[in-house]
Parts: sequence; structure tokens; C-alpha cells
Amino acid sequence: MAIGVFDGVHLGHRALLATAREAADERHLPLVVVTFHPHPLAILRPGSEPAQLATIRHRIELLSQHGADAVHLLEFTLELSRTPPAEWVQQTLVEMPARVVVVGEDFRFGHEAAGDVAMLRELGRTNDFEVLGLPLFAEAEGSATWSSSRARAAVLAGDMAEARRVLARNHCLEGVVVHGEHRGRDLGYPTANINPLAASYGGPPAMPPDGVYAGWLVMNPHGSGTKRLPSAISVGTNPTFEDDGQRRVEAFVLDRHDLRLYDQLVGIEFAAKLRDQVAFADAAALVAQMEDDVTRTRQVLQQT
Repeated sequence: MAIGVFDGVHLGHRALLATAREAADERHLPLVVVTFHPHPLAILRPGSEPAQLATIRHRIELLSQHGADAVHLLEFTLELSRTPPAEWVQQTLVEMPARVVVVGEDFRFGHEAAGDVAMLRELGRTNDFEVLGLPLFAEAEGSATWSSSRARAAVLAGDMAEARRVLARNHCLEGVVVHGEHRGRDLGYPTANINPLAASYGGPPAMPPDGVYAGWLVMNPHGSGTKRLPSAISVGTNPTFEDDGQRRVEAFVLDRHDLRLYDQLVGIEFAAKLRDQVAFADAAALVAQMEDDVTRTRQVLQQT
């Protein structure tokens, strides 16, 4: 059993999962990954939870792709947070039953996070399970560790290349395509407007800063027939026009005007930031810039 939040399933998580997979195979055991939903801070200190790097569904898929035979989604509640460490181990690990438990060296559990890896090992000796407490993983000795906070900081700064290094994939927002103001269609650049659903993330989604990005719109992200379509992506408000000031994610799919995406769940992958958001003097100036954005999007995606 591997336990953690595993937000983003970044390279550090994948190294832990590889160790857990190896331990399971050596003992001819299945690997069950326990992850939490929503993020514990969403329950303990609502509003302080970190922006999430993947929806719950995407996280489960990534965990399965990287070694999990099964994923146990453990609902984090106030009641669970008040469970004493020994009782938490009894309910979560002993009743499973777990034979080997793999966690990061900073793993905490039980009421007021009183349990640590040393306590877990002690409880393991009492309850007949082994504990592997692994150090945080890094690209090289002395370099920064792979972590959700590092990936999150990169996304929030618009550094999509750094986010890709940590996540080993493009950062992806998921949401349902909704109706917008249809200004893009009137300007000759129809866009898919995405509404990332916080409930699907277990907290606010990690959204890049306002600007224009090169990337992909992903159709059927969790089903058969998945398609990645090259797109110019806008994040932010529409400062050239008067609007409600609400931040939006809009994707203009290159060379496709036949798509019918309303009410569909899609993914938006970010490859690189092209520019900051700018207020233009008029619609003509905006269209000229959009033409340049599309040209640069093609160039960036050919190199990515």
C-alpha cells in the first residue's frame, strides 16, 4: 500500500510508486494506492488548500498508469481528522490488510498530524506490516526535489516548461465547454470556453496567470478516441471589451471550425506562454494580434 495525496502524480510520486510496485512484485502482492479527497486543508482550514494540479479522476488514472493495481479514494472528513493515529492505522491499514506500507519520509497521519513515520513503523511491528519511509526524490543530489508545490509554483508563474519538467507531462486543466459571449466567432476566431469545476479537483484548480498560451484542446480526455487538437489558449478577462471581469479559459482550435463541443468535458494542455494579456485599442488591433498568436502557436507546437 502506498499512501499520499499524490496531487499531480509528479516525478517524485512516480519514484515512490515505482518502489512500491517493486516491493509488491517481490512479495507477489497487489499494489493499492490510498489517496485523499478533498485535500485535507479544504476541511481543516477551508480556503487555505493549495490549487490542485489534476482532477480526482485524472489523478486516479495517473496512479493506475504508474503502477497501482487499485486506487482507494479516502474521503477526508473532520471525523477522520480527529481519529487518533493508532485508530487510524487500525481502520485504514490493518483492516485492509496491508503487508507493506510505502510513504514519503514527511508523511503525517492521525489527529493533529501526531503520527509520523517512526510511529508508523512502531505500529507496523505491532500489527504485522512493514513500513518503507522514502526520502524526497530529486533530479540529482543537491538539486531541488520533485514536489507538488514546485509544480504548482511553476504553473502559477506561467512557467509551463518547468511545470512539464516536474510533472513529466503538460499541465492540464479540465472542464466543461460552456457558452460565452461569442465574440471570438464574430472576430473569425471561435473559441471553446472552459469552466474548470472545482468539485472535480477537490479544491481550486491550478490555473496559469493571465495571458495567451500555445497548447492543445483534448477531446474525450478519459475515454476512447481521445484527440489532442493544437490550440491557441487565452486565460483571463477580456480587457479590450467591457465584461464582468471574470477569468476565463478559452481555446481556439487551429484549422477546425466544425467542432461542436458545448457541454462536453475537455482538457486544456499548456505547452508555453506566448505573451501577457493586453488591452487593445479596438477589435482590428486585437484580430491582428490573434493572427500573430496563431502563427506563434504553430511554431511552438512544432518544437514541443
